[in-house]
Amino acid sequence: MLVFLDFEASSLGKRGVPIEVAWVFEDGRSEAHLIRPAPSWTDWDDAAEAIHHIPRDRLLRDGTAHDVVARRMVAELTGHDLLASAPSWDGRWLSALLRAAGFDRHTLRLSDSDDAQRERATAILAPVVPADRLAATVGDLLALIEVRAPGQIPVHRALADAEDERRHWLAVGQAARTLAEELSVAG
Repeated sequence: MLVFLDFEASSLGKRGVPIEVAWVFEDGRSEAHLIRPAPSWTDWDDAAEAIHHIPRDRLLRDGTAHDVVARRMVAELTGHDLLASAPSWDGRWLSALLRAAGFDRHTLRLSDSDDAQRERATAILAPVVPADRLAATVGDLLALIEVRAPGQIPVHRALADAEDERRHWLAVGQAARTLAEELSVAG
């Protein structure tokens, strides 16, 4: 099953660490966790806090221990296709969380949600669009989805951003089905 995942971080610097994670399964089930920093995680950027609005003292007070969050992720997400809109950044936070909890950094791996959207549209349109036009048709559909529903400015909270990714994936599927029906009728 596909899972849309997002992290918020203490900073975008080299020593930045994950402070919040959320995931949403394609069927809509979701979880979100504030992450209490590991003892060695001291990086903090006030500019990043101004974006995500999660103060460090809240993480210390209300966050779940980093190793508990990592174990929960491994238990819930192993065997699923994990997607992120920024897999290089989110992968960095995921790797830091896993390593700090004693897991191999490759225990869970992320793919790009853009690729999943392209695959979804391709699978739906392949039966009705000639192979020589399929890639262009899918590209046009994905561009049209962006024009019709321009991306909102991310909330910069993990659950809201992961839910947005799922909504976008669903919109791509609906638009592809609509186009496939139109082409079948016209064909």
